[in-house]
Amino acid sequence: MHRRGDGMAKNASDKLEARLKAVLDGLAEARWAGGNPNAGVVLAEAVKQVPFDEHEAFLLSGGIPRGHKALTTATAKLAKVGWMVKGRSGWSITDDGLRALVAFPTVDALAEALAEGTPIPAEVAVPAAPTKAKKASEPTAEKAPAKRTAKKAAAAEAPAAEAREAAQPEEQPLVSDQPQSVAIAGDFGAALGAESDWEPSLDAVQMGLDAEAAQWRRTVDLPAGTYTFKIAIDRSWDENYGAFGFPGGANHELKHDGGPVTIVYNHATKDVTFS
Repeated sequence: MHRRGDGMAKNASDKLEARLKAVLDGLAEARWAGGNPNAGVVLAEAVKQVPFDEHEAFLLSGGIPRGHKALTTATAKLAKVGWMVKGRSGWSITDDGLRALVAFPTVDALAEALAEGTPIPAEVAVPAAPTKAKKASEPTAEKAPAKRTAKKAAAAEAPAAEAREAAQPEEQPLVSDQPQSVAIAGDFGAALGAESDWEPSLDAVQMGLDAEAAQWRRTVDLPAGTYTFKIAIDRSWDENYGAFGFPGGANHELKHDGGPVTIVYNHATKDVTFS
């Protein structure tokens, strides 16, 4: 029994390490593209590359998959060593994070460096342009790719710089990219005049699109209390987003002192803000 349990723990640890590598790889790709993805997008892509098994997919209290909670907690290691930053506007990789991907190019090497606090060799420079990232699901026995020459790096920097310049962070998605409707479906439906709570098809819980800002808004007047809800797309639960914009994730939580509050949903990040 002990051997089987040890094997299961090792397998879970291996997959978690692979997802952490996928998080850094995804943030690196986003940086070269000029993006600043939110936590939900980053984590969802990591889980897509290294899917949850049955044990990890088990929903904990609050509707959070066990594996998602473990991954979210583990990303604190990447932030602690200075390889990534968790900002209110999104997650981003640091220069040291990019250097770490060069110095520790495989899942095993990266995990060992994190566990042992291995410093990045001083001679490892910040890559001038993206290299082909080694996916978390690929074998890890290969050696690190040969260093690129300065000439090749400079040539690759040109299109990367153009991509960053072309990607305007402040530019919002076009109205045509928006869903037909967005609902705030939660336990305050009755307070909004809905016939029942947690029903995304009802008119009373629909948000309105601010076409100029490409955001969905709804100002609601609620008594003091703690409320939970999710964002439901096109009046059904087929597509819905929870905390951090994670698809089907844990409920959003609103701790409210009472009175009007505006809920804003951004379909580009799949996340919400309050004002």
